[in-house]
Amino acid sequence: MARIIAVIPARYASQRLPAKPLVDLLGKPMIQRVYEQVRRALLPTGVIVATDDERIADVVRSFGGNVMMTSPDIKSGSDRVAAVARETPGDIFVNVQGDEPLIAPAMIDEAVRVIVNDPAATVGTLVKKIDSVDDLLNPAVVKVVVSIGLDALYFSRTPIPFLRDIGDQSQWLNKHAFYKHVGLYVFRKDFLLAYASMPESGLERAERLEQLRILERGFRIKVGITQHDSVPIDTPEDVQRVIDLLRTKR
Repeated sequence: MARIIAVIPARYASQRLPAKPLVDLLGKPMIQRVYEQVRRALLPTGVIVATDDERIADVVRSFGGNVMMTSPDIKSGSDRVAAVARETPGDIFVNVQGDEPLIAPAMIDEAVRVIVNDPAATVGTLVKKIDSVDDLLNPAVVKVVVSIGLDALYFSRTPIPFLRDIGDQSQWLNKHAFYKHVGLYVFRKDFLLAYASMPESGLERAERLEQLRILERGFRIKVGITQHDSVPIDTPEDVQRVIDLLRTKR
């Protein structure tokens, strides 16, 4: 049985929402809500918060979570997961975004199965069909085009593919299936460590999307299609939206 470790990268600094992992969500810091959701997934055998800040580490310890300190110089979440993987026994490592307090535990299991069920796959992730024109046109929502064999072909902040013959973008969803990326990554350990040693790529810099480092070098990212959705927190407005959703679940 593969040892599957879920890692939650959590940086203190954030341009749009400083101290984001510690934002209060109805009496619990966001990092605790993410951790509790990940713990409910069936397939991971361990959960670790990877942080660069003792304030976050102290909070994680206070609710009984596992935490590992990592360098503040690390640039991306997956690079931070790799730092944990170097020091932690495991076969498969899951990068769970630290700003997803409503992530469904089933999504984590779905993402893990993407590569467990395909021995040739070294990286897996999830996509969800876009059903909102606002999401389609929002650069904060990452779009992805997928091959017939369910490999990711490209990720972009712009709507892809471009429907050349339909000028009104509000009609695009009626003419083609578009997918958004769900920010979960699953890596086999050997590839994760190799990935972290690759320099930042040109496409990665252009779109500010770390997964393009993988595609630009010719490696596959296997995709699973999920029906679940989540609400990442990037702004103060997102915080209120999540709080409202949490209240409805009480």
